[in-house]
Amino acid sequence: MRSDALTLPSNAPRPVVSAAAHALFWLVFANAIGVLIAILLLFPALNRLLGEWTYGRWIMVHLNLELYGWMSLPMVGFLFKVYGADRGPLALWCRPVLWVWSAALAVGAYSWLTGHSSGKLFLDWSGYARVLFPLAMLALWLLLAVAFVREWKAATIYARGAKAAGLLLLLIVPFILFFASSPNYYPAINPDTGGPTGASQLESSLIIVAILLMLPFGLARRKAERSKAIAISWAIMVAEFLLCFVLGRADISHHRPAQFLSLGSLLIWIPLTPAYYAAFNWNANTRRWRIAFLCWWAALVLSGWVLFLPGILDHFKFTDGLVGHSLLAMAGFTSSLLIFVLVQLLGEDGWIFNRTRSFYGWNVAVLGYVMLMTAAGWREGFDPTFTILPGVARHVIYILRLVVGGVMLAASLDWLIDAATLLRESSVVHATQEATS
Repeated sequence: MRSDALTLPSNAPRPVVSAAAHALFWLVFANAIGVLIAILLLFPALNRLLGEWTYGRWIMVHLNLELYGWMSLPMVGFLFKVYGADRGPLALWCRPVLWVWSAALAVGAYSWLTGHSSGKLFLDWSGYARVLFPLAMLALWLLLAVAFVREWKAATIYARGAKAAGLLLLLIVPFILFFASSPNYYPAINPDTGGPTGASQLESSLIIVAILLMLPFGLARRKAERSKAIAISWAIMVAEFLLCFVLGRADISHHRPAQFLSLGSLLIWIPLTPAYYAAFNWNANTRRWRIAFLCWWAALVLSGWVLFLPGILDHFKFTDGLVGHSLLAMAGFTSSLLIFVLVQLLGEDGWIFNRTRSFYGWNVAVLGYVMLMTAAGWREGFDPTFTILPGVARHVIYILRLVVGGVMLAASLDWLIDAATLLRESSVVHATQEATS
């Protein structure tokens, strides 16, 4: 494992390395904004120095760049690999697609900072940015479609069907994003909708489970002796989807036993997901991140159910406690899963994510952040002014949040520097191969 030294030439597909580098750039940029936001929460008077670019606009940029930059681009690299766009002449078109994607994000960030927004969380696209980003998604789709046609004859019937279905779903996404961002379809604040129900939470969680179950098929080979775990997992997922239809979709109180007990059915995925992933052959480099994302997944499922229980949700609702739970989901589970995917795609070059200092720095900092926000949320449940009015306890929590945010920024910067080194190495290898061919 190449964890702390640079001794071997790069052997990863260059488009995958480029996707990792773009993703990490946006992670570092978004994390730097997160540190700025933490400073502004500690010292609100500093907002006056920023003119119109104050907290309210930076938070929008921070959230969107984390989602559409860091959390999306690793999956772009995954799609390059699955559809074969990272091989042959088409590989040359992967980098332009990545640059178009990043350019659309940059335009979006500028538009949000200048006050242009739909007002919808994670659907803030408006004006020219609302057109440009779906076009970037369509550019990716076109590249994947060409790769699909090129690989048609070599693929099995099953692979053709699965990839064709994937292309159809991917084609719909940019249009959904474009129309959903419009204020003409539903308002940013809709008084006709109620809070989360057990049914709605179960549905959204099962979509994540479905992604977890499908992901290995594009990354690794199955172990024949572990096939039973795969069959059982899919059967349980289908059964839980059927449960959603029984529960209904009306505005139903989370105090009803059917709501929180049905959501508790997700607890079965805490032991089942590790068993499922053990049924596939993974690169040895993925071990620590595979353990990390499975641990964060267990914490997310368990804490998500506990926070939904009557009395607890009433106490934590609209507090920093839910901010901590969101970070557990995004920085803990999702980020670890994405890094696991990237390490599997990069193979031996996955060393860029396996430095001990950045691995433990990131995960310990995320854990610290979650604990701090949970503590703040618990206090807010008794005293809603806790995070509004200055106080010693509030300042200590927010200072520590700034510290752990800085650690997360340092870890992501570590990964970006190593990814840039790997990208240079892969460029040298690529140029050498072209010169000798």
